[in-house]
Amino acid sequence: MATTATRKTTITFSGDVVGTEQLSAASNASSPGTMEIKSLVSGANTITPPAGGSCAPKAVTIIPPAGNAVTITLKGVTGDTGVLLHPTDPTTIALGSTTATFVLTTSNTLSGIRFIWT
Repeated sequence: MATTATRKTTITFSGDVVGTEQLSAASNASSPGTMEIKSLVSGANTITPPAGGSCAPKAVTIIPPAGNAVTITLKGVTGDTGVLLHPTDPTTIALGSTTATFVLTTSNTLSGIRFIWT
């Protein structure tokens, strides 16, 4: 059974620039509402969003473990140059409706990385 998920990004500035920006994403009435904890091997790791029934995630939040020093590169496919992700900060990616997989390439084994599917 699907869960309704809503996402919001809040950016707060202080110092030379002061202000708050709140950006709301469209809600997803067919969210899987799932959190997974995975271990990734050194090299390319194909990540498949959860699917089945009426559930279809519109976003994933990737949360590396605290103190992580392993590099994590987001790629569409293994051969891409990709984008280096921060080793400890969470990253949220809005997914297109046809996203079947994506790749996270790591510089070493990485245990305890969390994926929140919304």
